[in-house]
Amino acid sequence: MKNRNPKGNGNGEGSTMDGPKPMTMKKKKNMNRLGGSGTGLSLQAFANAKSTSNHYNPALIKKKKEFYKNAKYVNKYKKSLKQQNQGKNSLPSAQRTIEDENEDIKGSRANNMNNKKKKNGSQSLRQVYEKQWEEKEKARMEREAAMQVKKEQREKAEAQRKVERKEMFKKTRHGQPVMKYRIQHLLQSIQGSSSASS
Repeated sequence: MKNRNPKGNGNGEGSTMDGPKPMTMKKKKNMNRLGGSGTGLSLQAFANAKSTSNHYNPALIKKKKEFYKNAKYVNKYKKSLKQQNQGKNSLPSAQRTIEDENEDIKGSRANNMNNKKKKNGSQSLRQVYEKQWEEKEKARMEREAAMQVKKEQREKAEAQRKVERKEMFKKTRHGQPVMKYRIQHLLQSIQGSSSASS
């Protein structure tokens, strides 16, 4: 076998091994990226190495679509404003001033008419609102009355059941059930079923 360390004289005196040679920097970085040396791959490194990078994210796609849609609407709005402004600016200045004065006069008359309509409209709205409020109040009162009747019936039935239960559980002094109340209960149930069937 060849001597790897040529420092000795061949009889093995100078042939000491210094251990593993240091790794190159590139190899060291590669090992660290894959989870360190000697321990194998870490779970995170394994997942990162195996995952495909298709970058499919539905939320981001939806956000982008919405952004472009909004941008399209904004552009359309700006174009329409621009066209309206061009339509007004296309008239000669003399005609524009006369038309503006006419519009001002018509506008002041229209404002007076609108104010009267608004007053009448607000009164009619108030009447409609009051009418709706009265209807709601009436419906609420009816519901409360119906709930009160149901509550009274429930309490009456509970009291009756309580009395019957107390009678059914009565015992003699020897611990036997009192048959009087049980027989009355059976008789009432038979009479109730016979009257319902006929």
